[in-house]
Amino acid sequence: MIEDSTQRFSSRVADYVKSRPSYPLEALRFLREQQGLVPGSRVADLGSGTGILTAQLLDAGARVWAVEPNRQMRQAAEQLLAGQDGFTSVDGTAEATTLATHSVEWITAGQAFHWFDPQRAREEGLRILARGGRVALLWNERSEEPLPFLADYEALLRRYAPEYDQVRSRRAYGPTMHAFFGREPARVVFANHQVFDFEGLKGRAMSSSYVPEPGHPDHAPLMAGLHELFERHQRDGTVDFAYQTLVFFGTLE
Repeated sequence: MIEDSTQRFSSRVADYVKSRPSYPLEALRFLREQQGLVPGSRVADLGSGTGILTAQLLDAGARVWAVEPNRQMRQAAEQLLAGQDGFTSVDGTAEATTLATHSVEWITAGQAFHWFDPQRAREEGLRILARGGRVALLWNERSEEPLPFLADYEALLRRYAPEYDQVRSRRAYGPTMHAFFGREPARVVFANHQVFDFEGLKGRAMSSSYVPEPGHPDHAPLMAGLHELFERHQRDGTVDFAYQTLVFFGTLE
């Protein structure tokens, strides 16, 4: 297992760009209409990766400092978003953003908070947030509905992805989230989904840092199992990959 979490996705950027979901429009609408995200809001998007959430924040009119330590992922975001008004790419981490004190009104993180050191990220957040600044942490998690396709996909990962349980255990929201916010944050949930042909499903799997890559002894059997799973569940050549999008929000107390 790669101990430096900032390097876990270096070889997965192409699959990440092609196959990872964006966030539902309802989630961004909630931030605008219920939480005060407005055109011109200054946002530090921490662990911004390939720019999925950054792009949606820019579309909402925000000025975004996309803070990402992984060079390959940061360059993918720069290629996608360079030239857009309000976009600044930053080589930094959630714990050391390099941003000026009290320089942003929002902190966001999409699909990244579980890689942060919550206490150090909290200290940095308190430093860079202006008075009254807000925080929103977003995840696309596989749906908890009892869907046969997702149940079989989960079983396949547990069989052939040795790091799966270890990585999933980092998403223990309670203690780490409480440590970051200083209290239990508020939460809303939205539905989200993607539709994949087999190549899309393969890319979605390979975008996950715990899935064995070519050369690993578990890679070939996992891919064979994924193809069998797809053929069993596909309808008209596609499968539906259902998510629940979690949004944790509030202020740093």
